[in-house]
Amino acid sequence: MSLTDLLVMLAYLAAMPVVALMLAGRQSSPTAYLEGHRDLPWWALCLSLVATETSTLTVISVPGIAYGSGMVFVGLALGYLVGRAIVAWWFLPLYQQGHMLSAYDWLGQRFGPTMQRLASATFLTTRLLAEAVRLFAGMLPLASMLAALHIHLPQPVLLGGIMLLTLFYTVCGGLRAVVWSDSIQFGLYLFGATACALLLWHGAPAGTWHNLQQAGRLHLFTHGAPLLNSPFTPLAALAGGALLSVASHGTDQLMVQRVLAARSLRDARLALMGSALGVGVLFALLSLTGVLLWARNGGLTPAQAGYASPDAIFPAYIVHDLPPGLRGLMLAGILAATMGSLSATLSAMTAASVGDFAPLCARAARRLRCSALGFVRLVSVVWACALVACAGLFAHASQSAILLGLSIAACGYGPMLGTFVAGMAMPRAQARTLAPAFALSVPCMVWAMLALRPNGHPLAFAWLIVLGVILLFGLAGLLHIMHLSRYPLPARNRRPKS
Repeated sequence: MSLTDLLVMLAYLAAMPVVALMLAGRQSSPTAYLEGHRDLPWWALCLSLVATETSTLTVISVPGIAYGSGMVFVGLALGYLVGRAIVAWWFLPLYQQGHMLSAYDWLGQRFGPTMQRLASATFLTTRLLAEAVRLFAGMLPLASMLAALHIHLPQPVLLGGIMLLTLFYTVCGGLRAVVWSDSIQFGLYLFGATACALLLWHGAPAGTWHNLQQAGRLHLFTHGAPLLNSPFTPLAALAGGALLSVASHGTDQLMVQRVLAARSLRDARLALMGSALGVGVLFALLSLTGVLLWARNGGLTPAQAGYASPDAIFPAYIVHDLPPGLRGLMLAGILAATMGSLSATLSAMTAASVGDFAPLCARAARRLRCSALGFVRLVSVVWACALVACAGLFAHASQSAILLGLSIAACGYGPMLGTFVAGMAMPRAQARTLAPAFALSVPCMVWAMLALRPNGHPLAFAWLIVLGVILLFGLAGLLHIMHLSRYPLPARNRRPKS
């Protein structure tokens, strides 16, 4: 690594938290810490949403997948756009009714505190595991790139350093600092992705675009792949991507926390729909980088080109081919991607813990003799320690990390989405059947993720969500029938036979 690269990285690490905290201002109460005063501009929330759902794995893996499969992530982004439109006009009006600290407040209003806490506990557990996957796996390419530049840091040291820096501005500035830092970080790695794509395009020989078209590298979907295993077939990308987006941005506190901080319903919708476009632009730039790297290598497979895996393609280009300064900027951008998703997770998990388990948290604060704001910050620190501890559990995972993380999240997404839909579309739905159905369906989904192997491969995450919704409604219907058989309706409430 050149001195220029090192200075660029150090300048970013020093300046980003300071700028984010200056923009965030002073946090004087738990409400301000967790909600950001509800006065953040929609475009900052939009950028924060994109930074939250992307990570180092996105920046590293998308070019590697595009190298072998083309622009398929752009097709997935089209499904995201459809899903977010559904959330914007169906889910968001619910969240603008009254004062809500988490997405699960609405379930508490509709079905009572038991359902609210079940959903929140599921979010906390699945988010802890899914983010631990992203944290550990996202650290590996960064460690490899630093090692290639003769900077050798033990994995625990690098992991702890990333967490401490992220925790610093998250705890000091609350949600406002998270949103502003996310905006800065997304801008950084978007600029880096654009620069890489432009450099590769500038150096490509004449006829490259025609060759990419002839080779099918510009296609948005895969064809002929097993429907249940590939997330990039037309049906899986459009329908599955839409369903994933509805579940994640409509029921997951990690995303809903951003729209809860919007000034109005209009601003929340602008932020949500704008984030779909932002993700599409990022996917397009990273995918274009991947297909141009494929053209530059003469169409060789990753193994033939000397790469250990597809995920090694883009890091190798950054380390060996980028000019000094831009290389340091890209390394800072990859670090920023990890920190952006991590800070958002800490903030969302803290809000869900304090908002959905308020009586338990109040008792704990009294025993510890903490102020309300001090206790909320302590909760963030506890979740940070839990994430670091869990990250080591996935050191030897065999499945692609980005797909494993999505699969873990999908175990909760399906039952959660089914519960929200039941609450919105079924006036007669009751907690006495939905709560036990939800509690049973989540462990069943974990079993399905681990055990179901159609065609010898894991079930694609989009179909895990579909299975979770079906399972939730099936169990709720069965429990309703069992309840009626035990407690039949009085004769006056039965409908007359036609």
